[in-house]
Amino acid sequence: FSFLMTEALLIFSPETSLLRSFSRKIKVRVHWVLQLLALLCALLGLGIITYNKHLNGKAHFVTWHGLTGLLAVLYAGGPWTLAKLKVYHATSGLVGYLLGCASLMLGMCSLWFTASVTGVSWYLAMLCPLLTSLVIMNQVSNAYLYRKRSQH
Repeated sequence: FSFLMTEALLIFSPETSLLRSFSRKIKVRVHWVLQLLALLCALLGLGIITYNKHLNGKAHFVTWHGLTGLLAVLYAGGPWTLAKLKVYHATSGLVGYLLGCASLMLGMCSLWFTASVTGVSWYLAMLCPLLTSLVIMNQVSNAYLYRKRSQH
């Protein structure tokens, strides 16, 4: 989910996109496909973990990670019709992306993850969503928010 969402957002970056020379129409289609694949991965993951919790008789959506993850999936799956309003679309997409990153980081604080990944590896794992969040926030801010403010 995180990888596909990041790539979907970076499609429009003039600095990092592999599709820099492609038309906007193609970039929009690739963005849509990657977002859809990210949502499908999130729904699949949600289904698998829900089934696993059911099999083991454990409660679900009782941690901050579970609640934030559910909110991120619902947010990503919501009928967002803001594509024509670029600033609002970019801002709402950023909110959804940050929800996903927050859920990922909260999952890295779980007992299972901290027992499995220790020391420097844990910090490196935590840096991944943190750094990608900063890159995406910078991209959206530079592309839409700062430019719109300076045009007024």
